[in-house]
Amino acid sequence: MNKYPNIISDSKILGGKPIIKGSRISVEMILELISSGASIDDIVLTYPHLSRESASEAINYATEYLKNEILVEIKTVA
Repeated sequence: MNKYPNIISDSKILGGKPIIKGSRISVEMILELISSGASIDDIVLTYPHLSRESASEAINYATEYLKNEILVEIKTVA
């Protein structure tokens, strides 16, 4: 079972960024809206074709993705 059924990635839509299924609204955009002070309810009011569930799922998807992020330090030689 897909843990995030409302999140898809298609190389033909926004260069393959994860988006909310049935839209062109990326997970990144949801995070930007949240960081600018919008609530999930604000997002759903602004984009009525999104469900509260799909907006919440986008946040959960991003949280899980970032937990698994590996940072690699790259040093440049001058």
